[in-house]
Amino acid sequence: MTTPRPISRREFARLAAAAAALPPLVPSPLDRLRSRTAGLARGSLVPPGAPVSPGAGPLSPAWPGYDQAIVIDCLATPGPFNVPNMFAAPYTAAMVANARASGITAVNVTLGAGDNGTAAFVNTVRGIAFAERELEAHGDAFLKVRTAADIARARASGRLGLIYGFQDATMFEDDAGRVDLFHQLGVRICQLTYNVRNLVGDGCLEPANGGLSAFGRRVVARMNAAGMLVDLSHVGERTTLDAIAASTRPVAVTHSGCKAVNDVPRNKTDDQLRRLAAKGGVVGIYMMPFLRGSGQPGPDDFVRHVEHAVNTCGEDHVGVGSDLSITPLDLTPEFRALHAGFVRQRRAAGISAPGEAEDVFNYVPEFNTPRRMELVADALARKGHGSARILKILGANWQRLFGEVWA
Repeated sequence: MTTPRPISRREFARLAAAAAALPPLVPSPLDRLRSRTAGLARGSLVPPGAPVSPGAGPLSPAWPGYDQAIVIDCLATPGPFNVPNMFAAPYTAAMVANARASGITAVNVTLGAGDNGTAAFVNTVRGIAFAERELEAHGDAFLKVRTAADIARARASGRLGLIYGFQDATMFEDDAGRVDLFHQLGVRICQLTYNVRNLVGDGCLEPANGGLSAFGRRVVARMNAAGMLVDLSHVGERTTLDAIAASTRPVAVTHSGCKAVNDVPRNKTDDQLRRLAAKGGVVGIYMMPFLRGSGQPGPDDFVRHVEHAVNTCGEDHVGVGSDLSITPLDLTPEFRALHAGFVRQRRAAGISAPGEAEDVFNYVPEFNTPRRMELVADALARKGHGSARILKILGANWQRLFGEVWA
């Protein structure tokens, strides 16, 4: 069988139009709803202490196209996430089972993040080695993504595509040539900063709000040349605008929200979103506490950000980047204590963003299942969004962007 080639914008538009011919939305039979959520929302596939609240995820009419869609979560992982020591132990059988059950085609998995210390390079290499070990151990469940065509291969083979990504550029240190080194190792997405300042530019928590540095411009140029996607999540306002202007290729905000809906540093302004879209980029809406001013976010908060982004950017430029593990959150006493300690640790390090709290968890409870992306499709359908738009938001927009940047 020949390997599919990356999708062009013209082909993407035709596919999206054809998607509108999907069957009309109808309530699914009760037995399908039960089988869809059985053992997932209740946590039977969840390892103890891992990131499901019992009964999370209400039964709802199912959008009929999920099992045929390209589904991309542009920030997620099969294993532990948003906790210390994410690479301390191999993926468990339950984590692999959750990945298989999810229906997700590919994820942007973080292998290097938030470290301004001298160990950034070594720790990032260790993260890549961890992913390579998991690919070797579970080749029937995971596939390493280097090209947009690999995402189609993952979909056809029933595996989860792993897109190697960074949430900081500190592993480059002062050598822009390391972009090429990490690209050769398979890294396809790199976020320029993580909340604070590095040699590339200012993060979203830096009060000076400085822009992209001269070194940062060299890094962006090398990323463009190599075919590595520039990610502007966690990046400061001026650095975001500078990077959009400097890049010769479309850029992304893989996991964020809309500042007009909730005014916190982690979210993006309408001006940033419009410029991102004008460049051909995509913003991924996350499922984090930053969706609302206080308390635990719900599905309506998530949909509100998606709809604002669609109205601001256009439906061709919005996706999902949940910022979660595929394995659901289990709010055991042990995990609650771990989470509280993690928030305190981040505050002490100066990287905790407004909206993070010891008693607010990094998830949307009603989406707390490996099938969360199917529930996203359901939620959008219930709000009246058509199948063509849902297909784009679930993954077709990311697939189009990857085809343009990685080619």
